Amino acid sequence: MVMCSVPSKGPPDQGLLSRLWASGFLPSRHQGVQMRSTSDPVLYLNDAPGISRRRRRLMLDGLAELNTLQLQASGDPEIETRIAQYEMAFRMQSSVPDLTDLSSEPQTTWDLYGEAARQPGTFARHCLQARRMAERGVRFIQLYHRGWDVHGGLTGRLPVLCGDVDQPAAALVTDLKRRGLLDETLVIFGGEFGRTCYAQGGANRDNYGRDHHGRCFSLWMAGGGIKPGYSHGRTDDFGFNIVQDPVHVHDLHATLLHQLGIDHERLTYRFQGRQFRLTDVSGKIVQAILS
Repeated sequence: MVMCSVPSKGPPDQGLLSRLWASGFLPSRHQGVQMRSTSDPVLYLNDAPGISRRRRRLMLDGLAELNTLQLQASGDPEIETRIAQYEMAFRMQSSVPDLTDLSSEPQTTWDLYGEAARQPGTFARHCLQARRMAERGVRFIQLYHRGWDVHGGLTGRLPVLCGDVDQPAAALVTDLKRRGLLDETLVIFGGEFGRTCYAQGGANRDNYGRDHHGRCFSLWMAGGGIKPGYSHGRTDDFGFNIVQDPVHVHDLHATLLHQLGIDHERLTYRFQGRQFRLTDVSGKIVQAILS
């Protein structure tokens, strides 16, 4: 699986550090490739001076043979990871420059995503890049948009944050649908928790905030066999507790895996003597949201 992690601009103290987003206890061959917002999108894409692409290919073939011998001798999965990473890096050298060159995009694309898409590092730019990745067969794409931890200054910050994501997110779904990709692409827009329905901080109408709230929160999904125009679940009048059709995170994961053609009860990975499941020992498919 390839993950392209594209951090958007945001306050450094609010940033989701890339070091926190790794492959966990899975072998590092499952680690995503982080795309940079400025300069070269991926470091070391170019061959070293004096090294041709053919010579580079021959060198990697010889290195793979040596690594395969070592793998057969030791059985270390990290050696297999290293072989796969060298091969992926070679493929990226030829594919990433074309992926990130937006000069061929027509004016209709910029009209759809907004002028912010012309600026590297913006969420709009990353949504456009995500569409280009999807149509080139990238299987997993993750975009970050930081700065939503609004413990204060909500009235000034939230309109800016929403303005960053509203048009580009809608444009991505529209663009995928126009190109016939939405049926086989699942778009998920969400965070890790909600915000309290009551204010945090001083009694100041112009500078209040809201705290973390894990009791209930929402996300939206599009494509990938998800029922369009449907809202599932309901909170109380204060938005504090769920009162109808709760969906646990394990239920969400079970449903996502089902849409990917995977039985969440059978997908396991053995780590430190235990078979691990993404849904642990629970999780049920939310049939009501499936089209």
